[in-house]
Amino acid sequence: MAFTPDIAAIRFGEGLAPEIAAPASVEGVLDQLRGSDLAAKEFPITPLSDLYGTFAKVSTLQKAARRGRKSPDAQELSKAYKQARRELNLHLEGALAPLLSRSITTEQPFRERLTRFWADHFTVVGKNNLTRNAVPSYIEETIRPQITGRFSDLLKAVMTSPMMLDYLDQNSSVGPNSRGAKGRRGLNENLARELLELHTLGVGGAYTQGDVRQLAELLTGMTTEISRGFVFRPKIVEPGAETVLGQSYGGGPPAVEDVMAFLDNVALHPDTVRHISRKLAVHFTSDRPDEGMIADMADAYAATGGELMAVYEAMLHHPFAWSSFGQKVKQPVDFIVSAMRVLEVPPTSLRQLNRSKRRAYVTGPMTAMGQQWFRPGGPDGWPEEAEAWVTPQGLAARIQWAMAAPSAIFRSLPDPRSFVVAALGDVADEKVTFAARAAETRREGVGLILASPAFQRR
Repeated sequence: MAFTPDIAAIRFGEGLAPEIAAPASVEGVLDQLRGSDLAAKEFPITPLSDLYGTFAKVSTLQKAARRGRKSPDAQELSKAYKQARRELNLHLEGALAPLLSRSITTEQPFRERLTRFWADHFTVVGKNNLTRNAVPSYIEETIRPQITGRFSDLLKAVMTSPMMLDYLDQNSSVGPNSRGAKGRRGLNENLARELLELHTLGVGGAYTQGDVRQLAELLTGMTTEISRGFVFRPKIVEPGAETVLGQSYGGGPPAVEDVMAFLDNVALHPDTVRHISRKLAVHFTSDRPDEGMIADMADAYAATGGELMAVYEAMLHHPFAWSSFGQKVKQPVDFIVSAMRVLEVPPTSLRQLNRSKRRAYVTGPMTAMGQQWFRPGGPDGWPEEAEAWVTPQGLAARIQWAMAAPSAIFRSLPDPRSFVVAALGDVADEKVTFAARAAETRREGVGLILASPAFQRR
């Protein structure tokens, strides 16, 4: 099977849309990554750094409420804190509408897919009341601007993000022999381990526990401050040079540049090159991707010093990218997004959804399908394997959503005979086409198409 616009839209985009032309060539897919980020401009999301002042305000009010629990002003202090926290959460929860609107309306869907891929690769979860719903803001500032540049720059942005540092407990890591070690907890290896195992070299990569320990010592000083974000603290840096993966770093006055030098080097390590290439291939093409395609992607990575555009281009130009169509199962977010895209759900309708309706139509069904909104179970993100998503409970939830949600959102649904073409184009099979023709009602027909194996795969 060779390139077709419909496969390009479904496999490397957000799915087909009646009024949005599918890309006409591989270059057309790549062109979606060139130029301005149109969807981000049309549907803005607050960057994380713009929230630091609000985080500090809410934290200050919380501390005041705790200190004043026995004071005459206790009730007012508690009310002020709860009000500020509620306003913050409502603001952050409001990111769902622009996120969905981007995917539904964008003419650059490959950009949306890559943003989700890299956000999953560099998974974070908000660990407290302030950041619980701030993951979209982390993605907006840290991930999205970097997806077409060098992997090393993306890696540096992530490793200096307060969300990542907080998620992997870097704030509690102190050099045991540093000037600031007295009375504080010791070294924490979480960030170092995940940086090597998940973010760069991969499971089975060429590192040892000694490398993890030395890297954890090198990373000391990388911390955060609620009102400023990333902060480097020389006083808690472990003194002396550290040897990681056979190379020495530091040894002079503590400096964040020592960490940046390591990130530059590990981004070009052969194991990192292979791991990143394979992970992209698995995500976009098959749970068992073609080794030749991975080799082409790795060669492009190595030849360009980690230019991600070159890696994407190598993937898209390989025949396996097209001949393997149908081997990937859409994750719940991709399923709901592609359904909303072909149904042309208006952004105004999404903005008008209150918390209960967001839960009823989007986040609740996604959880039932096995994917809680921005809360994966660990730093390794969501599973890629089809078996993780094709479960009795997950399939039942997908069918239930397909049969109920479209009619709940729309008063009038499209004719199933035309909708099957709009949803699947030239990849519609005989079974789903027959079901569309035989449906007794529009609700039933649209639901059967969205619930079909043909729509669930890419």
